[in-house]
Amino acid sequence: MKRIKSGGVFEEKIGYCRAVVAGGFVHVAGTVGQGDTVQEQCKSALDVIGAALEKAGSTFADVVRVNYYLQDRAEFEPCWPILAETFGENPPAATMIECGLIDDKYRIEIEVTALAHS
Repeated sequence: MKRIKSGGVFEEKIGYCRAVVAGGFVHVAGTVGQGDTVQEQCKSALDVIGAALEKAGSTFADVVRVNYYLQDRAEFEPCWPILAETFGENPPAATMIECGLIDDKYRIEIEVTALAHS
């Protein structure tokens, strides 16, 4: 098992890792991003996730499952072009859930599971 930290403020406060490589998979924790718009936050979260995948030896092409959490489901559609570009020809299974997030300033949280490469 390999644990990957990104230095995010909540990792130490809550006690978790950005990602864990175990059982043939990379499990990336729910990740929020910075910015004023949902699109900026989406891109920022994907940058953090991409860095965690890279540290684990995987890429977005290896993602098999993605969960999106938004405070307002109406804000999901503006993110679609960003997500389609990110996953390209390798779209994962996906779920979108409308819910409260850890802080009202966050508008999207993204969680992925990818194949690990040994």
